[in-house]
Amino acid sequence: MNQSPLNPQNGPGLKIPPLALVVIMAALMWVASAATPIFDFALPAKRLWAVSLALIGLATCLAGVASFRRAKTTVNPMKPDLTSSLVVSGIYKYTRNPMYLGFALILLGWAALLSSLTALAFLPAFVVYIDRFQIRPEEHVLASLFPRDYPGYQARVRRWI
Repeated sequence: MNQSPLNPQNGPGLKIPPLALVVIMAALMWVASAATPIFDFALPAKRLWAVSLALIGLATCLAGVASFRRAKTTVNPMKPDLTSSLVVSGIYKYTRNPMYLGFALILLGWAALLSSLTALAFLPAFVVYIDRFQIRPEEHVLASLFPRDYPGYQARVRRWI
């Protein structure tokens, strides 16, 4: 039996793939925004803000994936125990979680397009959820796989930005 902290049978691991969570969160943001037009706000150049934030988020995600590919390690967030090397180069010099940071920026762009405080309120929920149910279990796995290198990396590079 797999004893990874992300194994659903072991408790607090993520049970929803992060990309699916982003799609679910975006849908909830849209529904909440439509249901509460009183919390809409005017955002000058909202399309420019939305596209810019989404593109920065996408580039951040892709930079993380590219670093993993170069290191020839798994990109699958549901199986961090398959990680073959600790990636500390590229964008990982600046953030330990570029893919999740990129997802948050994409959702921020979506909230800007919706121009809704209600939609924006979902962003902290996403960050708290992904931090608790994805990042922390991943960090536990990485600390056990790379006991000499991971603590120093954690000390040098912030979790988000």
